[in-house]
Amino acid sequence: VQLQASGGGLVQERGSLRLSCAASGFTFNNYVMGWFRQAPGKGREFVAGVSEEAGDVTYYVDSVRGRFIISRDNAENALYLQMNNLKPEDTGVYYCAARKGWRYVRQSRSYDYWGQGTLVTVSS
Repeated sequence: VQLQASGGGLVQERGSLRLSCAASGFTFNNYVMGWFRQAPGKGREFVAGVSEEAGDVTYYVDSVRGRFIISRDNAENALYLQMNNLKPEDTGVYYCAARKGWRYVRQSRSYDYWGQGTLVTVSS
């Protein structure tokens, strides 16, 4: 199993970035996918989740709702996070993760597989 996150970088406040996560080694479309982030000196935080199969159900932490969009492409085994109107408080390492079932989508400990993370830095 492998989850490879990419797309991070340095961006100015109010800028945009698109993160990608390439998945392999498991049946991608059967898994709920999530994005988490970890700011310097803080714990890992849920950012967004997308349901399995069609991905027609999404959920966001309040601080990013309306600015971030999570999506999936099952044909490509890929997960995305479009981040708009970025703020300095969005700075952190972003991780993609996979789990079975929607019920505990916000709980990091419930996820089965994790990527290595990609760093996003937003300057003011």
